[in-house]
Amino acid sequence: AFIVGLVSGQEISEILLASVAIAVAVVPEGLPAVVTISLALGAQRMLKRRTLIRKLPAVETLGSVTVIASDKTGTLTENRMTVKVMDVAGRTLDATDAMLSDTKEDLPQDSALALLLLGSALANDSYLQVENGHLKVVGDPTEGAMMLAADHYGLDKEHIQNQYPRMTEVPFSSERKRMTTVHDIQLGDLSVLDIYNGEYVAFTKGAPDGLLDICTDVFSDGKIHPLDDDFKRRIEVGNNQLASQGLRVLGVAFKPLNHHDPIDDPESVEDSMVFIGLIGMIDPPRTEVKDAVAVAKVAGIHSIMITGDHPMTALAIAKEIGIAKKDAKVVTGRQLAEMSDEALRQCVNDVPVFARVSPEHKLRIVQALRDNGHIVAMTGDGVNDAPALKQADIGVAMGITGTDVSKEASDMVITDDNFATIVYAVEEGRAIYDNVRRFIKYLLASNAGELLVLLITQLVAGMTLPLTTLQILWMNLITDGIPALALGVEQGEKNAMSRPPYDPNESILGHGLGRHILLIGGTLGLSALALGVWAFNAGLQAANGMPAWNTM
Repeated sequence: AFIVGLVSGQEISEILLASVAIAVAVVPEGLPAVVTISLALGAQRMLKRRTLIRKLPAVETLGSVTVIASDKTGTLTENRMTVKVMDVAGRTLDATDAMLSDTKEDLPQDSALALLLLGSALANDSYLQVENGHLKVVGDPTEGAMMLAADHYGLDKEHIQNQYPRMTEVPFSSERKRMTTVHDIQLGDLSVLDIYNGEYVAFTKGAPDGLLDICTDVFSDGKIHPLDDDFKRRIEVGNNQLASQGLRVLGVAFKPLNHHDPIDDPESVEDSMVFIGLIGMIDPPRTEVKDAVAVAKVAGIHSIMITGDHPMTALAIAKEIGIAKKDAKVVTGRQLAEMSDEALRQCVNDVPVFARVSPEHKLRIVQALRDNGHIVAMTGDGVNDAPALKQADIGVAMGITGTDVSKEASDMVITDDNFATIVYAVEEGRAIYDNVRRFIKYLLASNAGELLVLLITQLVAGMTLPLTTLQILWMNLITDGIPALALGVEQGEKNAMSRPPYDPNESILGHGLGRHILLIGGTLGLSALALGVWAFNAGLQAANGMPAWNTM
């Protein structure tokens, strides 16, 4: 505009005024306000659907998500464990019906089963409290299920803690995948611990495969036997059988200790232990998750399960909810650790389930998915999940079980820890992205019309500036901004989850938006210009003496 004015011989003051007016017309002043308000209102709507947005840009990014990488326990499942089977050297006790009954039973006569129940109750940080006449678990659901089973068979938590006070403990860690507690047994009166004359006992519970690595013996038929290949095979077969049924399986082991043993040394305590048996727990999938996975699949979103559970347990649940097909593969943390980055990038495209993984593995999985061009939403709840949550495009923390660290590292928090809520949030994100495109289309088309009027009148000799800067600002902020805001709060389209995600790398002017802006902007600009030229040629005057064509 400045160059055109100089060439046409206009006054410098008129040229500068025209240049400022055109600059104002080009910039949609209402756009930042409309975008911010639309995202904020979208975040408010999401909160009603149990999604707390911590970082506003995440609202729009949700619409482009192509992969949801989710934990299993509590997110895909109900996180409501029920002890189903306790397996000791081929002998089982199905506690499903017992867990639903208010009638307590005596401790099993089988010493191994009794010792298994005692160990699972002592190496346990949860406790039970009576609420409305029913027992309620306070603490981790997995430990709570064990506590309920032990309580049903007469092992009251407060009583056994008084009899066998805890001396020290080795807390659970994701690397060891087990927890150990040491107890003084000198005051205890349970005959199940009369198998040796000791002063202390250490109980360990954890992943069976890792537990076998620190065991040298096995407890069977009331005696301690060397853990030979036959016993190992029987334990592994039992573990696989329970896991293939979708049960979460934990092993329990113990170790006799005396006053001269270094009970505060974790490596010494967790060494040469005696394997007791297995506890299988059913954690049913959430009823709504199967439908949510199906909706995500239709929407072009790939769902992946990442869990620390046994591979066969994870695969059974994944098949049940539709994440994995019948012939799907599972990759374990051990296999993943041996993969190169290139091999992992190939792997994540085909594998729906990753089991026995650590937080470090999660970080590599997220990076591999992003390297493949995916927009990743990753769930997490622990302190060690924070790096993976930060690395993901959308870090999703759990509102119920999540730690403060995981929430701080996340972009959004789902307050019900439910996978289906993430899918709802993606749907809302798509609706917001559509609305952003709508009001950008509207605002830029209007601005294109203004720009066309200003540029053409600059080229016509004798015509002064048709629109003042104030008029342009009024249009951009009031007559454009408020309707654009109305477009920004439109409800989502019914087919929002039946089309692929938007490519985050595509231009906002794609899908014909640029063509629409030029077509509508040109129509608006030429129509206004025609009316203005007619008023200019007619010499019409406004009431205040201004040329009427400026107000037309």
